[in-house]
Order: sequence, then structure tokens, then C-alpha cells
Amino acid sequence: MTSPSVGGRGEILLQVEDVAISFPTDHGLARAVEGVSFTLRTGETVGIVGESGSGKSMTAMAIMGLLPKKAVVTGSIRLRGRELVGLSDDELREIRGKDVAIVFQDALTALNPVMRVGEQLIEAVRVHRPESTAAGRKARAVELLDLVGIPSPELRVDRYPHEFSGGMRQRVMIAMSIANEPDLLIADEPTTALDVTVQAQVLEVLREVQRRTGTTVLLITHDLGVVAGTADRVLVMYAGGLVETADVDPLFYETAHPYTAGLLASLPRLDRRSSRDERLYQIAGQPPVATEWPQGCRFAPRCAHAVAGLCDVVVPPPVEVGVGHTAACVRVDEWQTEAVS
Repeated sequence: MTSPSVGGRGEILLQVEDVAISFPTDHGLARAVEGVSFTLRTGETVGIVGESGSGKSMTAMAIMGLLPKKAVVTGSIRLRGRELVGLSDDELREIRGKDVAIVFQDALTALNPVMRVGEQLIEAVRVHRPESTAAGRKARAVELLDLVGIPSPELRVDRYPHEFSGGMRQRVMIAMSIANEPDLLIADEPTTALDVTVQAQVLEVLREVQRRTGTTVLLITHDLGVVAGTADRVLVMYAGGLVETADVDPLFYETAHPYTAGLLASLPRLDRRSSRDERLYQIAGQPPVATEWPQGCRFAPRCAHAVAGLCDVVVPPPVEVGVGHTAACVRVDEWQTEAVS
């Protein structure tokens, strides 16, 4: 771990500046991500939250250099000062797995079904540590399975993926991603399709891995409840852009953007009494498609606080509403008053 800097956080690890991602489709140019900027520091956990299609995974794939060939990426993505945008496939392969790794959301399809789990872990080690011995790589595979909480790792290392439960397979994916102790671990919807108990176990594994390795975690999810007890900071994305960024407590208790407020209102609350027939809140309308972004604020067509002639015309810049807390809303003060009244 590096020495902490301002606010108790480590040095800057990743800088994403004005990143835009577009690619051609049969229906025109899809602008999946536009103008996204954020910074990750060593040792912190940052959550990216938003509905499907908001650009969360596209942003992660751009960091990893795993976007389709036809995708066009502009802006800057710097890892410890090194520019990643524009690197060749060979240069990116040296970085993936060693400096930056990813945990995919579907472990069953991400793991090779005809290879033993240990063989896949050994391969991840061998690629970046060719000087290691066969015995050393096998021992490392057992050590990794033990680190992520797999019972009897010395026996399970020779099992196939189908012999593991969904939660255990996700743990194997985490073990594979941290095999070479990367500086940055991207977890892309790591709890998808898992029951609540297993979700909690997987998130605890991520926390334990971070405690023991000091890696920075970028947690991508559609569930604000997942980031509540896991993340230090939260980035809220909508329609390809960031609408709110804040430390986790201010995001929940001092919400500054109507979209974030809608996401929070849609969560079931144990501290709020409701009738049996009362439905959970849902944001009106549907998210726009990447080939037909609306003018002005992209959330305006669904926002109960939008003002015609303003919100549907003006593209809202991020406004600082607190220390490290920004919201992209031209009515950031007025809508909160309206919501209370």
C-alpha cells in the first residue's frame, strides 16, 4: 500500500478523462458513453451504479481494452500515468491480469467447462510468471482457492467448474482475477443471478481480498443496496454519462440528482412501514437508446421535476454540491425543495 494522501485515500491509480465510446449499428451511430471522467485511488472501492444500458460495463471494457474492434474510444484512460487508449493488443495483454483484472458476471460461461479449475488458475499465473515452476504454480492455485474461501482447496483444485455451485464458481473467478495481484480489480455485476445469502458471501470475499492485497476495486452493479455496505464512493450513470458522484453516505442521505433519488426510492425499506398492496416506486418511462439520445438533459423525459424550455434544452454540467459531491442537474437546488413540499 502507498502512503495515504488527502482525505485518507491513496495515490491516484486510474484517471478517466472525458471518455466517449461509440460504434456503428444498423440504426445509426450508437454513442454508448460520452464525457465520462473520474479518478480511482489505491486501496478504495468505487461503485458504478445505473440501469442496464447506462454505459457501466462499456466503461469497464474500455479500461480493459476489451471493446469490439469497431468501437471508437476517445478521451484518456491512464493507469499510473500510462495512457491505455490506443495501445496495441500485445501491449494490452501485458497489462490485463497483471495490472488490471476483471471478474465477469457469469462465471459459468467465463470458466472453461472442460478444464479443471486448478488448470485455469495455473494458466493465469503462468502467463505473467513464466519463470515459476509447475509445483509453484500448483501451490499458488491452492493458495488462491483458500484465499477466496473455497473449502478443502487442495481437493477442489482438481475439480471441474460444473462441480461447483454458482457462488463457488464466482469465488473461483475472483481467485483467477487476483492470481497476479493486480492494482485494479473490476467486478462487473459479480452478484448477478445469486441468491441474497450467496451475494453477501461474494461481497465479503471481495472485501477480504482487498484487505489482504490492498487492490483497488471498481464494483459495477445496478443495485444501490450492493454498494451501500461495500463502496467508499459511488458513481451514478444514466444514458452514457455520469449524473452524480459522491462518497457513499452523502449519496444516500444528501441525494442531489432526481435519477439517484428515483433509484433509492425503488429499493425496499425495512425502516418504512407500508401496506401490503403498496407497490415499490418506479421511475416513469424507459431509458433512451444510444442512437437517439434526447436533447438537453437525457433524464428530462422521465424526470418529474423537469422544466420545459430549460431541462430539455440545456446539457447540464456537473455542479459541486459538497466536498467530492457533484450532480449534473441545472435545477439541483429547486428540485429538492419541490420533492419535500
